[in-house]
Amino acid sequence: MYRHENGLTWQTSSYTNSGACVEVARPAGEVLVRDSKRRTGPRISVTPGSFADLVDWVKVRQV
Repeated sequence: MYRHENGLTWQTSSYTNSGACVEVARPAGEVLVRDSKRRTGPRISVTPGSFADLVDWVKVRQV
């Protein structure tokens, strides 16, 4: 699912049913991550490479 907000496109996994998930946006040179239940709350900013490493880590550990 995609949500457009303040010039950013936020993406949520298609596996999200209960809303207990994160959303990501990809402005140039960074990846922003936020809680899907607290969209106005804090965001984490990481490099695209660091985000890819995190996704790989989660896939291997199936968390």
